[in-house]
Amino acid sequence: MKTKKTKTEKAQVSAKTRRQLSGTVVSNKMKDTVVVLVRRYIKHPKYKKFISRSKRYMAHDPGNSRAMGDKVTIEETAPISRHKRFRVL
Repeated sequence: MKTKKTKTEKAQVSAKTRRQLSGTVVSNKMKDTVVVLVRRYIKHPKYKKFISRSKRYMAHDPGNSRAMGDKVTIEETAPISRHKRFRVL
């Protein structure tokens, strides 16, 4: 027999499974938004050589408290705007 979860239990479970990435702030010129460059190393499937891959994410930073070059951790959230899907922790 399955037990039903309440809304708060569901919210706690979904909050635990949110993706967290760490990277460097490369731009803070927008209001309440920073651009974070996330670098990762992957192994090439055929050549077995490690390759550097990078991607830029827009993240919500209320009050523009982060400066360029800062190391930050960002967490996935519900869409904030057209491009923002992360927030700075």
